[in-house]
Amino acid sequence: MFYALHDDTLFLASGAKALFAAGVPARWDAESVAQAVEFGGHQLRTLFEGVFQVPPGHYLIATDKHLQLVPYWDFNYPRVADHTPQRSDAEYVAEFRQVLEEAVRLRLRADVPVACYLSGGLDSCAVLGLAAKHRPDPIRAFTLSFEGEYDEEPQAREMAAKAGDEFIPIPIRQDDLADHFADAIMQSETLCLNAHGVAKYLLSRTVRDAGFKVVMTGEGSDEILGGYAHFRRDMLLYNADGQDSGTVTTLLKELEQNNPVSRGLLLAHGESLPLVGVKRVLGFLPSWMEAFAARSVKVRSLLTESFLRDFSAREPYYALLSGLDVNGQLIGRSAVHQSLYLWSKTMLRGYILAMLGDRMEMAHSIEGRVPFLDHHVVETIRSQPVRLKIRGMTEKYVLREAVRDLITDTVYRRQKHPFMSPPATLNPNAKLHDLVQDRLRGRTLAAIPFFDQKKVVSLLDRIGSMDESARVANDQILMILTSACILQERFQLAA
Repeated sequence: MFYALHDDTLFLASGAKALFAAGVPARWDAESVAQAVEFGGHQLRTLFEGVFQVPPGHYLIATDKHLQLVPYWDFNYPRVADHTPQRSDAEYVAEFRQVLEEAVRLRLRADVPVACYLSGGLDSCAVLGLAAKHRPDPIRAFTLSFEGEYDEEPQAREMAAKAGDEFIPIPIRQDDLADHFADAIMQSETLCLNAHGVAKYLLSRTVRDAGFKVVMTGEGSDEILGGYAHFRRDMLLYNADGQDSGTVTTLLKELEQNNPVSRGLLLAHGESLPLVGVKRVLGFLPSWMEAFAARSVKVRSLLTESFLRDFSAREPYYALLSGLDVNGQLIGRSAVHQSLYLWSKTMLRGYILAMLGDRMEMAHSIEGRVPFLDHHVVETIRSQPVRLKIRGMTEKYVLREAVRDLITDTVYRRQKHPFMSPPATLNPNAKLHDLVQDRLRGRTLAAIPFFDQKKVVSLLDRIGSMDESARVANDQILMILTSACILQERFQLAA
């Protein structure tokens, strides 16, 4: 829910574009842009001046005299000092299987057919496997198919065959992403890091065209189970009980080598901002913040001098921590739980559900159902020890074991790979690459008051001579700028 106060009138809507249509001025919010670049955006603010959103776990009370945001739910991870009776791994696994299976079973209830999104990852395969157990007829499983190492069609096809379901691959090429880039960004109303949101936009369109109105997805699993590479890095650095420093160093190198797709996005690439304030408050630096702080260095090199003067001297991430209950929800918790909490308050709400979930599905009137975000599931895994989430180099351990009988051996043994489309910088002859070049060298970027176009053009000129890891890391910077151009064009945003 979004809201705005303009001329003493309260406007409520499901998105910013509806507020603009109702008469709220369409203007960039400079501080929100700075926050979006640093950590994905504040849970209350939007990119647009005077437009706010109800934070997760809150509801809004509006009267003729005041507005009040009231919290009604939070994660409440257990404190390390609060010792609880330990159970066996088998008991924890059985507990998680029970609540997750019930969450899936309940979400199969509908007066219309229910489909599933399916990738080659553990999350969607677990959902499909559990759903197939409770449906007598085959479920239609829709899978996006990319080119090269970003493609998961073989793993998804194998899983659909094991579940006895109908497999429907959807080939996506760079030209498809370019053709629908603007429409997807308009639906998300935010800055993107990759064209994966455009692919999800096309996925929901295909599901609608196939006659479905309801689909189950695996979103949210990584946020409660520590699925991303940066959570494993936190586990190695801050929760690796009994492991010597040499072993930890070796495992960290292995993590980097095994996750090339995450480099620059989920794992730091290049110089990073120091984030002294975060270390002082939390006692450590979450790996995902370190990765984002490295991205911020790259973005700052492209900002105008006036914008840098206004925002670069501020303590990075101060706005994020000042807007959260640090003492009540973070202090005293394990490092991994703190990192999970902060990620959920920023990227889950502000990016993943906007760019990869709810908004892309509702673009085509598809109801996306997310069993991993069932509050019973979340509260169950919240109370389980960190070692049930990450075991050595194995992420989402408890889920892996809970659905072992329903998934393929390939999926069971496979590491997490973030859902990404092939970067535009790796395909210089494709239409998406041309879209980026045209927008960033043209008039639209020049009209946005935060970015120095000469610096951006210089980066574009250097991209072709960079090695692959540098091009992948810089691709997300170019995506941020290109999506800003789309918002500028479509909303005609003023400074």
